[in-house]
Amino acid sequence: MKKHNLCYAQSGGVTAVINTSAAAVIAAAKTTPAVHRVYAAQNGILGVLNEELIETWHESGKSLRQLEQTPGGAFGSCRVKLPDPNDDLVPYARLMDVFAAHDIRYFLYNGGNDSADTAMKLSAAARTLNYPLVVVGVPKTIDNDLAATDTCPGFPSAAKYVAVSIAETMLDVASMSATSTKVFVLEVMGRHAGWLAAAAGMAVPVGGGALMILPPEVPWRRAHFVATLHRRVKKYGYAAVVVSEGLCDSKGNFLSADGTDQFAHHQLGGVAPIIADVAKHAGYKCHWGVADYMQRAARHIASAVDAKQAVAVGEVAVQLAVQGKNAYTPVIRRLSDSPYRWRVEATSLKKVANRERKLPTTYFNREQYCITAAGRRYLSPLIKGEAYPTYNATGLPEYAILKKQLAHKKLPPYSAN
Repeated sequence: MKKHNLCYAQSGGVTAVINTSAAAVIAAAKTTPAVHRVYAAQNGILGVLNEELIETWHESGKSLRQLEQTPGGAFGSCRVKLPDPNDDLVPYARLMDVFAAHDIRYFLYNGGNDSADTAMKLSAAARTLNYPLVVVGVPKTIDNDLAATDTCPGFPSAAKYVAVSIAETMLDVASMSATSTKVFVLEVMGRHAGWLAAAAGMAVPVGGGALMILPPEVPWRRAHFVATLHRRVKKYGYAAVVVSEGLCDSKGNFLSADGTDQFAHHQLGGVAPIIADVAKHAGYKCHWGVADYMQRAARHIASAVDAKQAVAVGEVAVQLAVQGKNAYTPVIRRLSDSPYRWRVEATSLKKVANRERKLPTTYFNREQYCITAAGRRYLSPLIKGEAYPTYNATGLPEYAILKKQLAHKKLPPYSAN
């Protein structure tokens, strides 16, 4: 069997366990007879375009073990939209030239909805340009909005962080509510899907307690919100609000948005102070915070289930690649809630690319701003167990510091013009 090289790349917003998948890909590829060497593109697809390929075989075994427990994207990520190959093949011709120069026949792209689209385009372009490339997606996103999968690697850890953070914060606010702060607002990620906001519901008893959840799937009604807020404060002495960054009004407009990116996604953020201002006008002293990158970088409290699934999809992605499963991706199939059982299957990238899976109406009570029993059954097994990193003598986690030695360039510099 003639061996060929494999290239792995990270794309889009990173997670607490995307490097766990990366380490799994590298480890699995090393023991796969069809794979000679594993490259990692520096900064996603940009690294391939610029022929900036990291030679992972220079990394020590210790560094790769630490990579499993390191947050962020160790090889660099990017947000780059490639053109439709039917309209412009120029960048794809460059990509194939780079792959050919380094004998890369397998390309694994670790990302979400938009990354699945990029992988599909790359696969189609390779066929058009007659280059024997197998493209496989590796799923991840803290938004949990990928179609065709039960959950997305990255989400369980972010969900655990949000649930723990709001539980701890509510204890703080409750202790001060008699004479000080009555309302705390936490903004979490989620453009169109409220999975992360819903995860906060795991921090409180069935029915929601003092917590109110505002997901993007439910149009925000100011009067109803204020009336419910008054009831919460009257009953509990305080209230906590977890709001998705993509919260919309009754007309479908984001409460807070500033421009769009190259994927035509609105740049969101800043809804927490808007909700906090409403609470202040309702007569309550209010504080607010934004989880921002912390919710997706919190490897110190990662879900054990998340870490296991991140490894599994990385290993299966390598298997799919060498089996020639072009334009496929691993997905997670839930077999039962209790005991929680799951397995990894494969599906076409067509079922994932440019699709969004919203929070089901059966998982959320829009009148009470809380998750339902069905939502709790879905979320509960995902946040169980801890995959703690190892700690060093300074009391901080041992995160990987990679050499990231680049391969010698064989082609002229890339120019998009």
